Amino acid sequence: MSNQFTHINQDGKANMVDVTDKNVTERQAIAQAYVEMSPKTLDLIVSGAHHKGDVFATARIAGIMAAKKTSDIIPLCHPLALTKVEVELIAEPQFNRV
Repeated sequence: MSNQFTHINQDGKANMVDVTDKNVTERQAIAQAYVEMSPKTLDLIVSGAHHKGDVFATARIAGIMAAKKTSDIIPLCHPLALTKVEVELIAEPQFNRV
């Protein structure tokens, strides 16, 4: 395994890698995050009574849209052909978070 960063050229400058001859491979990425909030807010979200509507549906759509825009968000990232994006939201009232 090489100890060189693939996105740094021989002059030490950021460089987008040429992937022209790279084989297509199946990959999976998993990310995890927590959003902490007041118990009252979490209760409103879980019960569906939040004045902004279905907060989980909105968050799910936002997560899918962000995955589709990965190459716009991450510097030097090539556009990715995504076949599936799944966003799972789990309320954890004991920690006041989702």
